[in-house]
Amino acid sequence: MEQAFHLQYAIDTFYFLVCGALVMWMAAGFAMLEAGLVRAKNTTEILTKNVALFAISCTMYMVCGYMIMYGGSWFLGGIADVDVASTLSDFAAREDGFEGGSIYSGASDFFFQVVFVATCMSIVSGAVAERMKLWAFLIFAVFMTGFIYPMEGSWTWGGNAVFGMYTLGDLGFSDFAGSGIVHMAGAAAALAGVLLLGARKGKYGADGKVNAIPGANLPLATLGTFILWMGWFGFNGGSVLKLGDIANANSVAMVFLNTNAAAAGGSIAALILAKVLFKKADLTMALNGALAGLVAITAEPSTPTALEATIIGAVGGIIVVFSIVGLDKLKIDDPVGAISVHGTVGLFGLLVVPLTNSGSTFTGQIIGALTIFVWVFVASFIVWFVLKTIMGIRVSEEDEYEGLDKVDCGLEAYPDFSVKG
Repeated sequence: MEQAFHLQYAIDTFYFLVCGALVMWMAAGFAMLEAGLVRAKNTTEILTKNVALFAISCTMYMVCGYMIMYGGSWFLGGIADVDVASTLSDFAAREDGFEGGSIYSGASDFFFQVVFVATCMSIVSGAVAERMKLWAFLIFAVFMTGFIYPMEGSWTWGGNAVFGMYTLGDLGFSDFAGSGIVHMAGAAAALAGVLLLGARKGKYGADGKVNAIPGANLPLATLGTFILWMGWFGFNGGSVLKLGDIANANSVAMVFLNTNAAAAGGSIAALILAKVLFKKADLTMALNGALAGLVAITAEPSTPTALEATIIGAVGGIIVVFSIVGLDKLKIDDPVGAISVHGTVGLFGLLVVPLTNSGSTFTGQIIGALTIFVWVFVASFIVWFVLKTIMGIRVSEEDEYEGLDKVDCGLEAYPDFSVKG
């Protein structure tokens, strides 16, 4: 029996680490997607932001974020050591044997959680692209990953009461892998920044016309989407939390199946709707449709059937097209559609959970969504506003015209294609 436990522990821990690595690979997906959807003159800067925000996220979550969210602390060594004898004793005392709770090392738990933090912050990056000061963004990342995200995470996955008032879990709130906790939270922070930042120069005409600003590299954006699609199997699959028994192995397989089905449904629906509305097969809408399907199913990928997952993803793909168009009419400039993909569709994902998961309630989902959005939006708005007051968050009009690659980074992503003076 002890050898069997050791094997299960090893399998669960290894599975957790592999899924964490897949989620980490999503950082590359966000970097490629955003680099493809911004103009060439801002490519190096957006890549710098993505590398730096990942490093900041990992460091801040280690220093204080994990402690705030779960009560432990990696920085102080609180989860580094595993007492093998105690762990074996706890397992032996359990009546449910291998079908019980998750069994994995604390270090693997931290690693899996920290890449979720980085994903949340990556969402902000694309929405404020092409006109935000690099260092203002990186300072915001410190507060977002070290405090704002861990606080709302402590009320949801951490199981703590919201400001000591109520527990979301007791109200029937459920978010399996983070449609609200990760994606809508990132979108709320992005929206707060965008409202204070304003639109890019030339995006909206005086007559209210919306001027398209095409991305520089759609092959790169497509590659980024496929990387995110692949990484999402770790994002959702790892959230099952274990693999080492029959029930959970089957659950993991179903989560993988539904995750893929929802992405496919979202992409197809968005592509068809774009053809109907714009008379063209819009690649960017197809890409965002796939991501919208992934976000929509993330709140509950384990209980729907494959057909239900496809439908949920398809509805997400339809919603994201209308949301992108709607935000443009409101003159909310989001170069990559992040607020629509992760925010609008993230909310939809939360609201459809009770349709397939009887353990959740519509009331609990609504209260949970409001709690996450209000906290992250207000806290982020305050941080953005302070940064705007102290150092400014927007580059000058001249710098925006010149491109942030030269201004912030001193080098271009595509120097061979530059006009030589």
